[in-house]
Amino acid sequence: MSNTPYRTALVTGASSGIGAAIVRRLSESGIEVHALARDAKRLEALASETGCVPHAVSVSDQAGLEALIAGLEIDVLVNNAGQSRTGNITNTTPEDIDALVDVNLRAVLQLTRLVVPGMIERNRGHIVNISSIAGHYAFAGGNTVYHTTKAGVHSLSQQLRCDLFGRQIRVTEVSPARVETEVFGRLIGDMAEAKKRFFDEYDSLLPEDIANSVAFAVLAPQRMNVSFMEVLPTMQVVGGLNFAKKTSVSG
Repeated sequence: MSNTPYRTALVTGASSGIGAAIVRRLSESGIEVHALARDAKRLEALASETGCVPHAVSVSDQAGLEALIAGLEIDVLVNNAGQSRTGNITNTTPEDIDALVDVNLRAVLQLTRLVVPGMIERNRGHIVNISSIAGHYAFAGGNTVYHTTKAGVHSLSQQLRCDLFGRQIRVTEVSPARVETEVFGRLIGDMAEAKKRFFDEYDSLLPEDIANSVAFAVLAPQRMNVSFMEVLPTMQVVGGLNFAKKTSVSG
């Protein structure tokens, strides 16, 4: 147990991976956690394990979100739900663009809009946005739309601090690099192949590493706002400089 003033939290994308780990970690701290995701079966299992309150609602369901928030007093909002796709802007589809914008950015904006007024009224709250290093760095092989939506989450996090200036409401952005989750398997359609390609030979982050990062920020003294955390595996770096030869680009 901690002396945090926060009593309740809402975590999106809570049925697996980083989201489920955050639910576990915040529940351990004594916070009542409302876990939101589409997979009702997984949520029920998580509720049995942690005591969280499950809500089988899609973050793309605006009416569902409004009905949910209307009955809750949320102290901590963790915007974690996210999707990605393979490819880049040269071969994406209109449907992929809409799906990524809906889940990765529009839902974050809408949930924040719904939750913040109550935080302002109580002068108490914490918004945690899970972004990605893809929102800060460009690199070959990344999905253009995913990068763009995560950059939007980064900008939102910065602007929110200005919007909430002078109030006891904190905003934290946690920006992970590679984390060992099911996302990679969903991307390529083969969990075993994803494990072999992305994880077996790498010491990647685990979901609980991000959950502990979130808990560090949320449970910190109220005088302290952990505004931004970039969390990388020890053996991974970002950046790099590529230079194509003149003959490598055809007309």
